[in-house]
Formats: sequence, C-alpha cells, structure tokens
Amino acid sequence: MSKPAKKPEAPENAPSTQRLNRKTVPSINSATSEETALNFANLMISPEMGSFRVITNRERRELIDQLDTPALIEALRQQTQAVHKGDLRAAEAMLMNQATALQSLFVKLTETGLQASLLRQQETALRLALKAQSQCRATLETLANIKNPPVVYAKQANVTTGPQQINNGPQTAPMGAREKVFEENKLKELSHEKQQWLDTGAAGAAGGTHQGAEALAAVHRADKRSR
Repeated sequence: MSKPAKKPEAPENAPSTQRLNRKTVPSINSATSEETALNFANLMISPEMGSFRVITNRERRELIDQLDTPALIEALRQQTQAVHKGDLRAAEAMLMNQATALQSLFVKLTETGLQASLLRQQETALRLALKAQSQCRATLETLANIKNPPVVYAKQANVTTGPQQINNGPQTAPMGAREKVFEENKLKELSHEKQQWLDTGAAGAAGGTHQGAEALAAVHRADKRSR
C-alpha cells in the first residue's frame, strides 16, 4: 500500500514576503518641473485620489497604519479602468453589499424602536428604519437596472445620411380651428369694405379720358355770335 505523498516543506532560510507600508502619494516625474507639478495636480483631482482621501479619513487608525497608500490608489484606478472596459462586476458587488448593509441597519433600527420605552424614541427609530428600507429597495432597483437595462421602444426613427423623405401626411388643423380662422378672415374683409365706404375724404380713383374728342376747328363754329 502506497503512502500519501508529503507536502514539501518551506526551507528555513526562505525570505518572508514583507508587506509594504508606504505613506507617500505616488507621482510621475517628468522631464521638466512644470510637467511633474502638472502630474501631481492631476493626481490630486483624480477620482481615485478623492476616494482615497475619504477612505483614509473614515477608517480606523489601526487599519490606516497598515495600509499602503500607492497600492490603495492603484486598486481604485484599476476598478475605474474595469468599468471603462465594460466590466461592472465590482459595481454589482458593491451595490449588493450595500443592500445587505442597509437590510442589517433596517433590522437593527426596527429592534431598537420596538424595544424603546418612550413613544418619541420608538417613532424616531422606526422612521430611520423605514428610510433604511427605502434606500435598500432603491439600491436593489439600481442593481436590477444594471443587470437588465430597460428596453426603449421608439415609435419612429428616420435615420439617413442622404436625402430624407418623411411620409407622415399633411398636418391639417382641426375643424373648429379652421372655422375660427375663416370667421376671422371674413370679419377682416367686412371691416375693410366698411372703412372704404365711410371714408368720404378719400380721393377717388382717376377716371379715363375720351382720347378721341378734340377741340372744334373754326369751320365748324356757329355763324351767329352771341350779343
């Protein structure tokens, strides 16, 4: 019967892996001082640096003392790059963990409210419990939308790169609107005609003259002159 193989033992003089504990913010040095200063400024306003500052200000001091600053900033940068590539696993895990934490907060606040002896304390705790429950629901809805995005149904989309023709039919006004426009036009015509009849001081239109009539010659005058 064969004996089970033994696991190889690590040599006694093998160097132990030392965990880094750097506290300096990493910055990329460039050829000129201006470019180096710009790199540091871009790092300070970057999203990963903002997240790093919040984490280090709210975590316990014993954890911060063991934290490697460049490693944390690089981990945050890698999460952002994963989202840019379409990998939302970290975001989905974060939302799920937040929903679980909110559920735990809801249960704890509900227990505190039910165990309170004063009505005011009970009302305050239960109100906060319901807020935690509402935030938990909203978090789960966000997670569901990420996993299964809602489908948008477009009624009509005319997309073309050349000449475009839209066959939607003539846009006619309603019957009531057309009758109203007709009545307004009729009133304007009647008002214009009435104004022309009442304007007595207006100059009349020039009439045409009889172009064929001419002055009488001497031979056609009457022989008898008036006294």
